[in-house]
Amino acid sequence: MKYKKIDKELFINNRKKLIKKIDKMSAVVFNSNDVMPTNSDGSMPFIQNSDLFWLSGIDQEDSVLLLFPDHPNKKMQEILFLKETNDYIAIWEGSKLKKTDAYNISGIRTVYWLDEMDNILSEIFLLSRNLYLNKNMHSRSSSLVQSRDDRFRLTITNSYTDLKIKEVAPIMHDLRSIKSNFEVDLIQTACNITEKGFRRILPLISSGIMEYEIEAELSYEFIRNRSSRFAYQPIIASGRNSCVLHYIENNKKCIDGDILLMDFGAEYANYASDLTRTTPVNGRFTSRQKAVYNSVLHVMKEATKMLTPGTMFKDYNKEVGRIMELELIKLRLLDKHDVQKQDIAKPLYKQYFMHGTSHYLGLDVHDVGNMEWAMQEGMIFTCEPGIYILEEELGVRLENDILVTENGPDDLMKNIPIEAEEIEELMNV
Repeated sequence: MKYKKIDKELFINNRKKLIKKIDKMSAVVFNSNDVMPTNSDGSMPFIQNSDLFWLSGIDQEDSVLLLFPDHPNKKMQEILFLKETNDYIAIWEGSKLKKTDAYNISGIRTVYWLDEMDNILSEIFLLSRNLYLNKNMHSRSSSLVQSRDDRFRLTITNSYTDLKIKEVAPIMHDLRSIKSNFEVDLIQTACNITEKGFRRILPLISSGIMEYEIEAELSYEFIRNRSSRFAYQPIIASGRNSCVLHYIENNKKCIDGDILLMDFGAEYANYASDLTRTTPVNGRFTSRQKAVYNSVLHVMKEATKMLTPGTMFKDYNKEVGRIMELELIKLRLLDKHDVQKQDIAKPLYKQYFMHGTSHYLGLDVHDVGNMEWAMQEGMIFTCEPGIYILEEELGVRLENDILVTENGPDDLMKNIPIEAEEIEELMNV
């Protein structure tokens, strides 16, 4: 892995948090993600299951974590199962984790090879009243691909018909939504790498540059700073494409006078960052572009102030919508009389700002958490208002990552340039 070693106390503490939430005499099993195939003998880069990583720090395929905190033998209360390595695998794929490596990463002392797992599971399940199994219960999940956790569930439910199955995902959503200091530091590192990428590309943007050239420069800066990848597919959208919310082709030429919307973030140690900035291709905003830009920035600043403990998303989104309405009236995109008569179930501002303002951020860019919960200290949210005027081929979105604290919002991207004048200055050095 490119990232520096993480203190195993993070994973030890995380397991303690989970153990407090499960019923007595219960076992819990987490499987790693699959190495996904492409074509022929190809495969995609491996990305670990977020829950397994959060609990163990193990970043290797074919790994299983078993927890049974009430086992009478302390050595059997936390177990890792790993793919056994050998000289052949080491030559072709590189060395895999040894048992001592796994302990140094996770703090778990009992480590077995995968071919020993079935017998140990049988012993554990005989003692268990309940078995907690994992699955992807994210509200935005729409994948039809069966995961390793899914296959494991089928095997277990067919083989152990008397075992009571419970869901661990809701517990993990609750726990992972609150970031520890260790996690905040890792996300801050990801944000700092993203800042380096943004500062790298600003003086390079000019008329004629291809969107993919900007993406390439970001990728270079990320990797050289120990990031393994973009946290999500980057959006480098110039001109009309700035109004396409999930434009990822990044294959157009940037034209003099156009706006350039860039939504990207570095991953670090599997933790995500999420930044959006909008710049003028030629280094100078037109008066109209700057007016729209400053309206979005105003909404962002006001929204950020509300990311505090106790805030409910329903109230937050309503107030952000009200502030956005005032800006759209000022920009002459909405008429105040029409706004006064609007159907509140179909607010007019949605014509120009059609997505949400915030989402959870953590090991996943759209991290687990519930929009019905009150905001709590330790949660991290994006703040990303935008205005998209298709008829003017002008889309502006701005986004920073905000930590909720008792002392007010802590902007983890506060050092990344955002004021229009600062953007222009850095583009014209």
